[in-house]
Amino acid sequence: MVVEIIRYNIATGQESSFLEAYEKAQTHLIASPHCLAYWLNRCVKDRARFVLTIHWDSAEGHTRGFRNSEHFPPFYALVAPYFAQIEEMEHYEPTDIEWSR
Repeated sequence: MVVEIIRYNIATGQESSFLEAYEKAQTHLIASPHCLAYWLNRCVKDRARFVLTIHWDSAEGHTRGFRNSEHFPPFYALVAPYFAQIEEMEHYEPTDIEWSR
């Protein structure tokens, strides 16, 4: 499994349309067998900042499986207008350091 982190800084006034786009786009993530989970979080202090965390089965499952599937074009069409506002988009590997209650 890999974790994709995407950090957005959305232009003032576009926050609602950004959330609406991901509300619609999530159906395409759910449809992909390579997507295991995702979370879209909004900053409490700066409401224009968002972090999207996606768990993929593998980096290849994301970059080849999802991006070459029928689910990617409609997903991309919805979220592409916000790509210029991405501050980071990277894959990360989990470590053994974790805990939850």
